[in-house]
Amino acid sequence: MAHHTRQYSLRGYVSVFLFLSTIMNTVSTVTHYSVPEEMEEGSVVANLATDLGLDVKTLSKRKMRVDVVGNKKYLDINKDTGELFILERIDREFLCPSKTTSCFLKLDATIENPIRMFNIEVEIIDINDNAPHFRRGTMHLDISESSPIGERFSLNNAADPDVGTNSVKNYHLSSSEHFALEIQTGRDGTKFADLILKKALDREQQAVHNLTLTAVDGGVPTRTGTASIIVRVLDVNDNAPSFEKDRYIVDVMENSPIGSLVIKLNATDLDEGSNSDIVYSYSLYTSERTQNMFNLNPENGEIRVKEMINYEDIKLYEMEIIAADRGQNSLSGQCKLTIQVTDMNDNHPEISIKSFQSPIKENEQIDTVIAVVSVSDKDSGDNGVVDLHIPDNMPFKLRESSDNYYELVVSEPLDREKVPEYDITFTVTDRGSPPLSDNETMTLELLDVNDNVPQFPQSFSTIRVMENNAPGALLSSLTAFDPDLHENQYLVYFILEKEIANTSMSMLFSINPENGNLYALKTFDYEIEKEFLFHIEARDSGSPPLSSNVTVHIIIVDQNDNAPVIVSPWRAHGSVVEEKIPRSTDKGSLVAKVIALDTDSVHNSRITYQFLQVTDATLFSLDQYNGEIRTMRMFSYRDPRHQRLVVVAKDNGEPALSATVTIKLSTVETAVKAYSDMTEVPLEYDIFSDLNLYLVIGLGSVSFLLLITILVTIVLKCQKPKPSKAAPPCRNSVISERNSTIADSTLVSNDAYWYSLFLAETRKGKLVVRQPVPKGSRYIVSSIPRGTGVTDTSDSAASTLQV
Repeated sequence: MAHHTRQYSLRGYVSVFLFLSTIMNTVSTVTHYSVPEEMEEGSVVANLATDLGLDVKTLSKRKMRVDVVGNKKYLDINKDTGELFILERIDREFLCPSKTTSCFLKLDATIENPIRMFNIEVEIIDINDNAPHFRRGTMHLDISESSPIGERFSLNNAADPDVGTNSVKNYHLSSSEHFALEIQTGRDGTKFADLILKKALDREQQAVHNLTLTAVDGGVPTRTGTASIIVRVLDVNDNAPSFEKDRYIVDVMENSPIGSLVIKLNATDLDEGSNSDIVYSYSLYTSERTQNMFNLNPENGEIRVKEMINYEDIKLYEMEIIAADRGQNSLSGQCKLTIQVTDMNDNHPEISIKSFQSPIKENEQIDTVIAVVSVSDKDSGDNGVVDLHIPDNMPFKLRESSDNYYELVVSEPLDREKVPEYDITFTVTDRGSPPLSDNETMTLELLDVNDNVPQFPQSFSTIRVMENNAPGALLSSLTAFDPDLHENQYLVYFILEKEIANTSMSMLFSINPENGNLYALKTFDYEIEKEFLFHIEARDSGSPPLSSNVTVHIIIVDQNDNAPVIVSPWRAHGSVVEEKIPRSTDKGSLVAKVIALDTDSVHNSRITYQFLQVTDATLFSLDQYNGEIRTMRMFSYRDPRHQRLVVVAKDNGEPALSATVTIKLSTVETAVKAYSDMTEVPLEYDIFSDLNLYLVIGLGSVSFLLLITILVTIVLKCQKPKPSKAAPPCRNSVISERNSTIADSTLVSNDAYWYSLFLAETRKGKLVVRQPVPKGSRYIVSSIPRGTGVTDTSDSAASTLQV
């Protein structure tokens, strides 16, 4: 028999021993391997083909296979490489449940052509993959407190499925001053632990001891398991009952009802069970008369009155009480009790209301007398001395006027709105023991005075009103509150008169004098009136009346009720704007600029432009924000001479409103001199006639004089400011030669806009003059009708747009 040994290393240290034996002719060899348990699936055990001297290339052809004898197929062979590998994770404790030292997995490897069979034994080596564990996680021990030192108590041992050095090797006990641990080894090598008592137990000091037992195996790394040990100390009768005090002194009132509790004596015994059950009894030193007067309950130590007590007969009783436990060797303790009889306070004090004034006004002065009270008590001594008092936290006090006579006076200001009435309880108490008392309650009502001003919830009220409201619409309810009563709380509401633009507030708004409902008397237009500020007064009906007011801020909210108005290019109502441009115009050239204005608020007046109709969509582009129409390419001979553009200007309201303009463009073959960006370009003389030249000189002089007049007016207004009723006049930048009012107003912010305006206006025979505006503003383009004089500075003389 041949014996071979091989070793392989795979993810750690793996020992492989190869034993080959020649067995007859059919079973060629016996191979022995050893591998640790829990190897990963796919791990290689050995190259079986090499160990058996087989050609790897012929394994598949010769149908080599591995069969497990009597177990699951944990191993298999790779026919391409001849390697024996782990097919399924191996658990040694499952495979060999008995704690034997060796655990083998037997396999048969078979190959055909010719048929040969190989016996393979794989030894599964244990690893420390199991921690020790106790069959019971908690062990209970009952040990008498009288147990001698050194007494031994057996504990349950721990079990570990692992074998050899990986099994349980030692035990440890948690720290304890009363117990120690002793380890023993059985014949089969099993470790056992005994608990040894090393210090006497005292149940009264510690009734339960909680310990922790830890089992440790010998593997690397080590694994542990724990169990709790609960030691309950059993009691012995080693403590006598004891009272809290050696002597008790109590007082009992004469005429106490039979069965009244005098005292409850309480003795304690530190033992438990029957050793702590206590029985109470009188000692032989207690007189028979005392035992007949008081009853002692043997179970709970209560002493109660047995017969009627009379202070005049006996004033003092002495007795001795014994407390004994029910233990086998009974132990006892005793105490002395003295009962003192107290004279009884059996007459109640009396109270009499001599006078009482109610109701009174809430503004009564301090120290005003409201009531006179007398008190008395028929008892003598301290039992006949009486004290009178009223509840605390009341705006009243008692003032002694003479013997046993008291006056009730006002001590703090009264306020009916906080407390409308007071229930005053007069309580008279004697100084007896226990004290006796009597009481009488009187109700004091307060009359209201007008001492509270009407109050609005807030001093400033903002009300938003949508324009185009219906006349008579309810705007808000401005209600005040007056905590007074009756006529002092009846409120009337007024609008404090204030004129705005010669218009009284009462012509614009109305308020219901009874409930404060505020109504609009007219329809408001945001474009004319944007806000109102006035006061509303609430006045009560008291005497004298009190009032307060609230500031009302009416804000008119804009509606999108104004459609955009196209102001450039200018055209008569409903007419078509005609423009001429050369056919040689370059790509990107400015053809026209559409400008629309909307008198609504900023949000609703935001204008966007777009083509509604266009003859050729590839020829022109429209900027949706500034309205510039530019060429997208040069004209070709195929393009018609006439182009029709319909531009719609749409605002940002909901729903949106719009306006349209139709521009008819005609292309001409004659060359027109193009203007560069307008950077103060001088005007060509051939554009104007001699008449136009004279007109320019005249208008320039008049404009200069108008500018001087405006500056003088501004200086005078700065020295003596007056409220402005309209926007101030602005510099004129477009002067029309037409004998009609021109509504053209154009806002531009760069030279390209000026150039487009120049083209549009000069074709109509207008002169364009560019002037600067104050820093931070844009350019102003205005039109002044020629029919007005140059010295006219009224609000209607000019139409100006400034942004």
